[in-house]
Amino acid sequence: MIARFSSILRKNLFLKKNLRKMSEEKLAEKTECSDETELAPSSKKIKTDQTEAKVGGLKRKYALCVGYCGEGYYGLQRNPTIKDKFRTIEDEIVDALVKVNSIPQAHADEMFKMSFQRAARTDKGVSAAENLISLKMEFSQEHLQKLNESLPEQIRVFGYKKVTKSFDSKNNCDGRTYIYILPTFAFCPIEEPCTESYRASEQVIDKVNETLRALCGTRNFHNFTAGRKYTDPSSKRYIISFECSKPFMKDGYEYAVIKVRGQSFMLHQIRKMIGMVIAIVRGFANADTLNLCWTAHKVDVPTAPALGLMLDKLHYDKYNKKFGNDGLHEPLDWSNLEETIENFKHEFIFSNIIKKEREQKCMFNWLSKLPISHFGVLDPNYRRGYYTGIGKALFKIDNLNNELNKIANDDYSSD
Repeated sequence: MIARFSSILRKNLFLKKNLRKMSEEKLAEKTECSDETELAPSSKKIKTDQTEAKVGGLKRKYALCVGYCGEGYYGLQRNPTIKDKFRTIEDEIVDALVKVNSIPQAHADEMFKMSFQRAARTDKGVSAAENLISLKMEFSQEHLQKLNESLPEQIRVFGYKKVTKSFDSKNNCDGRTYIYILPTFAFCPIEEPCTESYRASEQVIDKVNETLRALCGTRNFHNFTAGRKYTDPSSKRYIISFECSKPFMKDGYEYAVIKVRGQSFMLHQIRKMIGMVIAIVRGFANADTLNLCWTAHKVDVPTAPALGLMLDKLHYDKYNKKFGNDGLHEPLDWSNLEETIENFKHEFIFSNIIKKEREQKCMFNWLSKLPISHFGVLDPNYRRGYYTGIGKALFKIDNLNNELNKIANDDYSSD
């Protein structure tokens, strides 16, 4: 038994000696390796850094103040997989940033690499006077000038500011202000003939403002968007202010501007709120309809046209208070560019809205279909247009016109 134990002990000592010897040999080989082999990875890294610096080293994070007219674009957000077919505002901006060597093409293809974020996503045809995008890039006044030279006239980058590394243009935004421009015949009472010569009285504007105030505060707006349930916590939104300005004349039409400020908005929320306000002021719905919208029921709420909607301002009060005067960063305030931004708004955005309204009569055509909505609880077994007699007729006429247009397009294509 003792002899067997001694044999096992000798074997263990022999294995330990061999392992120690192998470790020493490997250490010697590693120590004796040439300087060229040891420095190869480091030199390769330097080369990569030089290549990145050549196309714009991603040293700092900046915020760009961007304005654009949404006409002709499929919204703001970039989708690299379909950018050739459905062009967006971000497609133009990102391609221009590559062109002026602010970012490399690899980061344009995979935008997360440059921490790209937009403050507010706008839909197809919607414009913005002061949107904000944040990203890591190399940027200067010279870049800004070349960038605007590379962009279409209806898209402008007004200014830029250095921000903190953790800054996120969406999450750091305290509030957003939108405006909606519409002709005042949209408020014409149901008892009167709705024509383009209608002029809103002071009493009508007061009623509009009274209805708008009823939408302020924290409420469950699940009926003013798509795909959100009453139980979804994200359906609750806070509206800070909602008001309508005095009417003004432009090219023979009377217009009004509705301004709304909130913390954040859901898809189609503002357009649906405007649609409900128009329906109440005209007499298709009433205050009880609005109260029904705050319940768990799914209510038939019309969506106003996209043409008059525009993002006006973004608010970064908390960020400005914390970092705006720290000596390293500037507050995100563009008041020094107010004149430039106002000129852009009138030249490209307001003029486009007014021109398209006169040519396409978006609001007038939408008002003609307003009786399709019944402003009651929706039944999943019925299509939207089958709740009222007028609604059925208009719904069928609309479907018939769509079929005739499709047949005419097919005949034209075959020729």
